[in-house]
Amino acid sequence: MPPSQTSPRRYDLDWLRVIAFGLLILYHTGMFYVTWDWHVKSVHAGPGIEWLMRLVNPWRLALLFVISGVALRFLADKTGSAARLARERTVRLGLPILFGMAVVVAPQSWLQLTESGEFHGSFLKFWPQYLDPTSHFSIITPTWNHLWYVVYLLVYTLLLAPVAGALSRMMVIQRATAVIFGDRLGVLALLTVPLLPHIVIQLTLEPIFPTTHALVDDWAQHAHNTLLLLTGFLLAKDPHFWGAVRRALPLSLALTFILGTVLTIVWFDRRAFSGAEWAFWDSVRTLYAWLAIVSMLGLAQRWLNRPGRALSYMTEAIFPWYILHQTITVMAGYWLTRQGLPVWIEAPLVIAATFGGCAVLHEYVIRRTPLLRPLFGLKPASRSVRRTAPA
Repeated sequence: MPPSQTSPRRYDLDWLRVIAFGLLILYHTGMFYVTWDWHVKSVHAGPGIEWLMRLVNPWRLALLFVISGVALRFLADKTGSAARLARERTVRLGLPILFGMAVVVAPQSWLQLTESGEFHGSFLKFWPQYLDPTSHFSIITPTWNHLWYVVYLLVYTLLLAPVAGALSRMMVIQRATAVIFGDRLGVLALLTVPLLPHIVIQLTLEPIFPTTHALVDDWAQHAHNTLLLLTGFLLAKDPHFWGAVRRALPLSLALTFILGTVLTIVWFDRRAFSGAEWAFWDSVRTLYAWLAIVSMLGLAQRWLNRPGRALSYMTEAIFPWYILHQTITVMAGYWLTRQGLPVWIEAPLVIAATFGGCAVLHEYVIRRTPLLRPLFGLKPASRSVRRTAPA
């Protein structure tokens, strides 16, 4: 059955959020091994896994913005106040952004400039220069790197907070979704209607505003992201939408695999296409991304809507893991790739170091240190913090 309007918790989306962030950690490890620009590079970097990265890239963060919209709706309904919502999100997201930029991200910039030959010296020598905005490095310092997602989410949340309560109470939205998603054409509407504005953005804004993650000039991404966040927010508790997601699963899953296969073939032969043809394939890529999101929402609704100790633990852990992971990947990768290891040994070690480092630092340092908890987005510890991870 579709989720109830009064459901206190969407465990399926909690699981999906954990999985999506875990996949994002693997994706950033993959960036160490492809030919695309990144902070540091393995000596084994090449095009071998780029086809797989391209399949994940269109929907990896879009899915998180949809889930974040759902979470924001539940939080807005719980707080019942725009001021309380804005204050809670500013603390939970703002402190990790500031601490992350000042401390966590700094080693990434240090090793990036060291690898490029622009800086020579220890991290302790680099750090004061990194914190000085007048330093004349070839990259912006201090910076947020992978924390751009958190920055954008905070900005969107603060913009949405004043109207969140009114949007939650608009019955016209539920009446509209009953018409759009509730009848026999609901599946077709689900797979097309939310997609259309993203196609328009792709054709109009993306050619003018390429992705920068710099906040002030990233208008195409802002349009995509805010639409995705609003989609999750407005439809979070809508039974007609979630019923259509359930009914669409076989079709959306099949189309996702078909379009993913077609796009992989196209990407391998991308030199054969003109600019106009690429505009068409970019639209197909956008369709593929939405179908993938619908498929994952449907799979999670079908198989993952249940609580568990592991979920409770990882729901708390995944945000500190996200804050930490890219710095650990960069540091581990930078050192390991200079040890002369074959890629089949180096890559698993980088992955193990990333996940292991995140797990150890979260469990034994962050969640047990009251001062660090808010700096990594955690609530104050309860009277007794569990000393062991769940079975």
